[in-house]
Amino acid sequence: MSARFSWNLPFGAQVTEPGRVRFRVWAPGARSVAVDITGRGRLPMDAEPQGWFALETACDPGATYRYVFDTISQGELVAPDPASRGQAGDVFDPSLVVDAQAYVWQYPQWRGRPWEETVLYELHPGAMGGFAGIRQRLAELAELGITAIELMPVAEFPGAHNWGYDGVLPFAPDASYGTPEQLKALIDTAHGLGMMVFLDVVYNHFGPDGNYLHAYAPEFFRQDMQTLWGATIDFRRPEVDDFFTQNALYWLQEYRFDGLRLDAVHAICEPAWLERLGQRIRTEIGGQRHVHLVLEHDGNAAHLLGHGHPPDDGRSSHVYDAQWNDDAHHVLHVLLTGEDSGYYAAYAEEPAAKLARCLQQGFVYQGEVSPYSGEPRGEPSADLPPTAFVNFLQNHDQIGNRAFGERLTVLAHPLALHAAQALVLLAPQIPMLFMGEEFCAVQPFLYFTSHRDEALVKAVREGRRREFARFPQFADPALLEQIPDPNSFATFVSSIPEPGPAPGSAACLRRVAELLHIRKLHIAPYLRGARALEARAIGPKAVHARWRLSNGSVLNITVNLAEQAVQESLDQLAQSAGADVLFDSGGALEAVAEGRFPGHAILALREPATGDGRSA
Repeated sequence: MSARFSWNLPFGAQVTEPGRVRFRVWAPGARSVAVDITGRGRLPMDAEPQGWFALETACDPGATYRYVFDTISQGELVAPDPASRGQAGDVFDPSLVVDAQAYVWQYPQWRGRPWEETVLYELHPGAMGGFAGIRQRLAELAELGITAIELMPVAEFPGAHNWGYDGVLPFAPDASYGTPEQLKALIDTAHGLGMMVFLDVVYNHFGPDGNYLHAYAPEFFRQDMQTLWGATIDFRRPEVDDFFTQNALYWLQEYRFDGLRLDAVHAICEPAWLERLGQRIRTEIGGQRHVHLVLEHDGNAAHLLGHGHPPDDGRSSHVYDAQWNDDAHHVLHVLLTGEDSGYYAAYAEEPAAKLARCLQQGFVYQGEVSPYSGEPRGEPSADLPPTAFVNFLQNHDQIGNRAFGERLTVLAHPLALHAAQALVLLAPQIPMLFMGEEFCAVQPFLYFTSHRDEALVKAVREGRRREFARFPQFADPALLEQIPDPNSFATFVSSIPEPGPAPGSAACLRRVAELLHIRKLHIAPYLRGARALEARAIGPKAVHARWRLSNGSVLNITVNLAEQAVQESLDQLAQSAGADVLFDSGGALEAVAEGRFPGHAILALREPATGDGRSA
């Protein structure tokens, strides 16, 4: 069985019937608007109430077009469609009329997977060869045990190489990655392999290059607020609200994405919009498919996350499934590297106790004052299920925001890193790997752009160096000059991960596959309704934690990231009679019998349930 899917957008270029297209754009800052279809000339659009302009005319998919705005502030402006479904080149080039139903889906019956089965793999599409290159890698990732890939933003950005967070046309897959049909084929192929596909979306700002909304729709932005990235998007406006709401529904319905990761939502000026968006998605999709929504929120907004137990069918009973847990990352990074500058300073004191709090309660900061900001941060999270948190050792931000983009493979002791990775992959929180982490890549992941405006290129380069000049380790100006130029093609190329020589990369892959197999068989099936029982520091870099799973058994994990053994008595662990060993990094169980826990080690046990549903 095959099928075609489309989402009827109320704006942009929408094919209404064969040979006819409706063009519609919101331009309250324009006196008039025309659509310039290549080979047809300029066709005046009809003015509608509240600043809208529309025209339905004879037109075929594949046609290219621009809008011609007679703006109040700047006079004539020729620009692409802000809701373009595809570009004929870059953000400065004409938009494409895309037939949303041109792609025939091979797996239309795909309904997704429950959230508890999620193992995320974050990737940069350009560094993996675009949509076609990713598609070729899917089978090996599925075999490894990855159940969901997460694409860094694909919305059209300036140039060919960019992290994606400079996007300016949020409905258009970047042409440097491939066509809309190639993106759909990637998602369709993943579904055929039993894999979900998530998309990182940016609703808090537009990039600095190629965005023309200020000229013809200045009401899109607030004049009384600024974000770190420029003008604040005004979500109080119904037109703005609908623009981004439609974007989320478009990716989920027309492209069949299984989930969205919403970038830096703490920078959205209207927090209520987040709840409205989530509720609209849940209402629109209902029980048809498993669709998952994940936040990045510096405020640790626990109230937005999973509330207790989902219904029996496993579908979401709440607005957002989970949040990226930066707290867990930061404390693990401190434990692995000893770094305590910048925001890591907030995790440097008693890091093992902070890690224990993450494992038991989710966030480290639940309203306490952060030593880094000097202000209260976070909300209580102890009542949330472990699966309300996405845990990771590395991601694009935490590697790429470093001056030289170093991965943990070159910063941490390899055995400590292996133990920490096992903790992330076996603990009940949702685990995430960053591309290359599965084979212990050593290549950096640097910040890269490909702007063509020389003034902007210089501003980005100098701004990045100013950012790091505040740190003591960059007191020498010569070191600042060594920071890679974001706009250099070599910076992008050096960020492409490649497996190292055998046996190192092969051993890393085998270890990840083994851990994910354990998770699939013994942990993931019992996560719905799982609850933390305890977690405590047992050494300077060691933690012991236990969770009751839904089948009544107890997952018991002890990890020591220090080189020195822990001598503290582990009576409860030693007395876990009848416990199954899920994973032992080497000699840990024998050492426990001797009253110690070795350095750079992890031990995962499963305590059986008793007749009353409690662990033995």
